[in-house]
Amino acid sequence: MTITDRDRPAREPPRRTRRRTRPPHRRDGPVLTAVPPPEPPPPGSGSGSGSGSGSGGRRSRWLSWLRSWLRRRVPPGGFWLLVVCLTFGMVVMLLFNGLPSGSTLPAYAPPRPVVVVSTPYWNIDPGTSAALAHRSDVNEVSPWMYGLDANGGIVTLYAAGQNASVSSDLDRLRSSGLRVVPTLANVVGDDFSYQPIASILHDPQRTAEHVAAIVALVQRNDYAGIDIDYEDLQGSDRQAFTAFITQLSTALHAHGRTLSVALFAKTTNAGYDQRNLAQDYAAIGKVADEVRLMAYDYHWASSPPGPVAPLTWIRDVLTYAKTQIPAHKIVLGIPMYGYDWSNGQGTAVGWLQAFRLASQHKAKLQYDMASQTPWFTYTDATGHEHVVWFENAASATAKLDAAQGAGIGGVYLWLYGYEDTGVWSAFHDTFPIGSGD
Repeated sequence: MTITDRDRPAREPPRRTRRRTRPPHRRDGPVLTAVPPPEPPPPGSGSGSGSGSGSGGRRSRWLSWLRSWLRRRVPPGGFWLLVVCLTFGMVVMLLFNGLPSGSTLPAYAPPRPVVVVSTPYWNIDPGTSAALAHRSDVNEVSPWMYGLDANGGIVTLYAAGQNASVSSDLDRLRSSGLRVVPTLANVVGDDFSYQPIASILHDPQRTAEHVAAIVALVQRNDYAGIDIDYEDLQGSDRQAFTAFITQLSTALHAHGRTLSVALFAKTTNAGYDQRNLAQDYAAIGKVADEVRLMAYDYHWASSPPGPVAPLTWIRDVLTYAKTQIPAHKIVLGIPMYGYDWSNGQGTAVGWLQAFRLASQHKAKLQYDMASQTPWFTYTDATGHEHVVWFENAASATAKLDAAQGAGIGGVYLWLYGYEDTGVWSAFHDTFPIGSGD
């Protein structure tokens, strides 16, 4: 069935709203001497306890022999001294020689459920304050703040004048015990850019260098991991993108860090556009720790007015995603913005902006039950008609209920601007994270 422009998800979402738009040792104790152990009893002999036949009987005889030998050869209290000495020796060996070749540190797995506050660089300070004010309901924060230069190098998206304030916000988040997993997007300047990341993906040497640069960024800043948001790729990039994500996952896990990947929401493998085809849900779901579904911009700035994240679509997205990705890795994006459409063009608005517009123009708020989305209309001072669809606590609660019913790993709140504070009680009731997080 052909999807009309009104019904299809966003082909050209606004650049600024899609994603911007971790017994004591006695010094005077007995001296241990190296005493060669006697030959263990041969299998089938009557030594030791246990008379069962087969592997169970042999195991019992060996354990009995070992206990007997330790009692005869190790002085009282010396056994634990031996254990401590051996453990200390192994730690010293690892510190000076590193891990054995081919070994990796275990990655710190994200808590379950994971509840993330994702905030763009222009909203980091309010987003940080919101996360800290609701610390008991959040266990991870993703500042959307890294992009690329024209050559594919990693840069910050915020202005140099924000360095001190961003550093202060990151320190506040770390001090609270929140996992900080910043987002790296293929944004050059103010827009998503295809060429820099495409040239990296299709050059093995540059791919390896890019992976190394990301790992260095994570380690240098002591982040818990990284969130990758590479958008507007082509179907022909599918294998190269998967290979890059796989390499990055391996490299991060080797250092005990996690990998999150932001993917466009879709209901089939091919999706509705090339950028959907470029993202292999199943392959990425195998190697990433979190797969964040950007389940918003179903209607967008240049589309006809409509809900940004209709509930029926959300349910279809989750149903398909669970056939491709382990459910515990799926993290659903909950938007906190909408659009104010007039003359065929929409302007992104946060919840607070929408609320103020409705109050200013004395608009009657409507609620669409099918999509579970609030909306209203108004006429501006010049006589132009406006239609506003946005998100509030009620619409977010409906999505949280859908996420909980699907049994997925968690949710993230995309804080484009100031959120409806009522959403936090819904998070608390639907995805309680527990006192350990």
